[in-house]
Amino acid sequence: MDRMRADRLLSLLLLLQNRGRMTAPELAAELEVSVRTVYRDVEALSASGVPVYADRGPTGGFRLLDGYRTRLTGLTGDEADSLFLAGMPGPAAELGLGADLTTAQLKLRAALPAELGERSRRIQERFHLDAPGWFRDAEPVPHLAAAAAAVWERRILRVHYRRWRGEVRRELCPLGLVLKGGIWYLVARVEDSVRSYRVSRILDAEVLAEVFERPAGFDLAASWAESSRRLESMRFQGEAELLLSERGVKLLPMQFGAVGADAVAAAGPPDDDGRRRVVLPVESLPVAVHDMLRLGTDAEVLGPPELRSAVARAVTELARRYGAPDDTLFKAPPRHDTPNGAGANG
Repeated sequence: MDRMRADRLLSLLLLLQNRGRMTAPELAAELEVSVRTVYRDVEALSASGVPVYADRGPTGGFRLLDGYRTRLTGLTGDEADSLFLAGMPGPAAELGLGADLTTAQLKLRAALPAELGERSRRIQERFHLDAPGWFRDAEPVPHLAAAAAAVWERRILRVHYRRWRGEVRRELCPLGLVLKGGIWYLVARVEDSVRSYRVSRILDAEVLAEVFERPAGFDLAASWAESSRRLESMRFQGEAELLLSERGVKLLPMQFGAVGADAVAAAGPPDDDGRRRVVLPVESLPVAVHDMLRLGTDAEVLGPPELRSAVARAVTELARRYGAPDDTLFKAPPRHDTPNGAGANG
């Protein structure tokens, strides 16, 4: 009997043990096979001595003899690994552990007392984790399996990688995989440093035969947390003073998350036109210009001068490209008085 069918027979047995009576269509849906295959598998279980009975009629189905419980609940290595992804069936499938996760969960439930097994099933019915953000398709990660294999086996991974500044070829010592906001990252040692690589930007990957030594005491979670803090501290390079409409105030948290919410919380009172001044942390000048354009006419940049000028140039270029008449090209907005009476740019 091939392993695939053996795993399916075990899954069928555990389903009947965990859930009681089940119809052939229900079993077929769970096992992702045809009803005819279910009947063949039930016959195979009966022939091997498992007391499977068929109840006929509208409420019928297959069930095990009352009191029968299998002792075949030992987890394989892959199944045990997959339990750590029990709340993330999508990522588990991407790593090639989808079937192992299903079997492991069935085995675990079979090993639990009846009341705890029922409780675990209710939890699974009522709680679901969906990691990716809204309105964003999952990134294709064709080389995730190769990266995972290199991580499991401590093997050198040779990659062709696309960076912002061009493509590079590297030999990495993969230390772990991180799923952040629905995006996979490979944490790897390169020479004497540990770096993160976005898996979707790996253009080609080859798992080499060469094995590497993991750094003693390396903690993936702690390393990721530290690199995240470092990235966050480097992210914002300045502040933008904005004048926001009522709609712009509502948009800021939606567009910029916690940073936008904090800026709104510290915003000044509305002026006579209902607009409010906020100070928003911004990244590099090109990124900041792009961010300001996302707010459209609901935001006016008051400062710093270089950001205001850069946004003005971008708006002028957009007007030129879209063929606006000469008299509607961008003109510098009027100066706004600050509380001490000086102009906003003065």
